[in-house]
Amino acid sequence: MIGYYIHHQGLGHRTRALGIARELGVPVTGFSSLGAPEGWPGEWCTLPMDVPGSPVDPTANGVLHWAPLDHAGYRERMRLLAERLGSDISVMVTDTSAEVTLLARLLGVRTVVMAMRGNRTDRTHRDAYDAASLIVAPWTAETAEEYWPREWTDKTVFTGATSRFDQLAAAYAGPAADVTGPSSRRKVLVVWGGGGTEVTEQDIDRARLVSPDWEWTVRTPAHPSPDLWADLQDADVVVTHGGNNAVAELSAAARPAVVIAQPRPFDEQHATVRALRNADVCTALDGWPEAAQWPTLLGNALARGSSGWSRWRHGDGARRAAQAIERLDDVVVTCGSH
Repeated sequence: MIGYYIHHQGLGHRTRALGIARELGVPVTGFSSLGAPEGWPGEWCTLPMDVPGSPVDPTANGVLHWAPLDHAGYRERMRLLAERLGSDISVMVTDTSAEVTLLARLLGVRTVVMAMRGNRTDRTHRDAYDAASLIVAPWTAETAEEYWPREWTDKTVFTGATSRFDQLAAAYAGPAADVTGPSSRRKVLVVWGGGGTEVTEQDIDRARLVSPDWEWTVRTPAHPSPDLWADLQDADVVVTHGGNNAVAELSAAARPAVVIAQPRPFDEQHATVRALRNADVCTALDGWPEAAQWPTLLGNALARGSSGWSRWRHGDGARRAAQAIERLDDVVVTCGSH
């Protein structure tokens, strides 16, 4: 039995987990404070929340990321996890929690860490990555984090970006953006998440006003797309933040893009933008630009085109991750048979 822990902040972790779980050929149980996503292929264990109003020593004097003292929800979620880890879980995937990774390893269960970009050299991340039996990195080896120590890289499977649109992308043979025709009323699609942003509606409005030759469409949690894949394919240039899922879905659609980092713990989005820039995938910025820069940015993004996305993805990231997890599970089965 594969256990799969899914962090409850945002929906990106759950979306990625669903894609990987559907590719697994062995039973899987999800663990999260989020509800089960539609189509989850196995059991789902809903964990209580662990966010007190006034947490007491949540980092255990800097040893951990989140382990508040005297909190009933935290203790109950860890008890539920320990109970299953001590019975029928053979491999535990964590996306993402250093504490759950270490709990599983302390109970003698092989662990798979879904890696995240950014500076993960703090004590807690190092312990979790060091303890993991396997690391799954949702990026290509060509765009890997340069600071990683050899011992992490040696046990890492580089799956490339994992998108819910991978199967659609494999079947799609739409035209590339025309960079030679007239620029009148080119289409810009802005896909902006709700996970915390420095960008306001006024910022987007100012960018629209100084770009009269471009038709702007904005999709946010408050104004979601009825068909994001169709929106992506219809756009000449896509503007989005540097979140893992947003960039993965953009890479599946393979559109010219401007990707802009937003503040996140451990500089996650800034690391993504840096990797995009270093690989010359698209226009990648560390912050929302001044309004006057937008016409040039959009023109440059269109001229760069979309061929760079081939360096970001393999097209079957979920399947590659599932195969690596299954191989680790096979080791457990083989060892248990002796």
